[in-house]
Amino acid sequence: MRMGGNTLMYQQQSKETLDDSPVATLYQRHAHTILHYMHRYIVSKEDADDLVLEVFVVALDNQVWIDWNDEEQLAWLRRVAHHKVVDHLRRVARRPSVGLDDALDTLYEDEYCSPEQMALRNEDHTRLREHLVKLTELQQEIVRLRFGHDLRTKEIAQIVNTSDNVVRVLLSRALNLLRSIYKQEGD
Repeated sequence: MRMGGNTLMYQQQSKETLDDSPVATLYQRHAHTILHYMHRYIVSKEDADDLVLEVFVVALDNQVWIDWNDEEQLAWLRRVAHHKVVDHLRRVARRPSVGLDDALDTLYEDEYCSPEQMALRNEDHTRLREHLVKLTELQQEIVRLRFGHDLRTKEIAQIVNTSDNVVRVLLSRALNLLRSIYKQEGD
């Protein structure tokens, strides 16, 4: 991006004006110390940086420190930083936040939970329930135990009091009947 001569001159004048201000001098002297203090209590680098800026905004708004020596200024800045840390920790405790990366990961994982996907899934479940009624009661029970409760055929055989082979045959016939019903619907 190319800047015009007037814009560049204005930026240089602004920079010189800012660099000469008491807040800029205070920032240059103590920002690193305050940032180091913030990092002891705040995990996120971005949050710590933001809080350091908030401390110096307070210094800009409330210039009681102008006539103080360096030690007094640093003590005052540390007190302001302490209050900012406490406020931040209280805010985080009341409203826990999720990092953007975590939120994006969760968003893609929960995509199947979108309202559209849930509506489609509900329609599919309704159709399946309508088709399951066409099976015998024993076939319905076997399908429910196999797919609803994730049981193996041997476990189902014990529950319905029959042999494993009978359960397999009934399950196979039930699934074939359901396939043919869905195939007819698709045509």
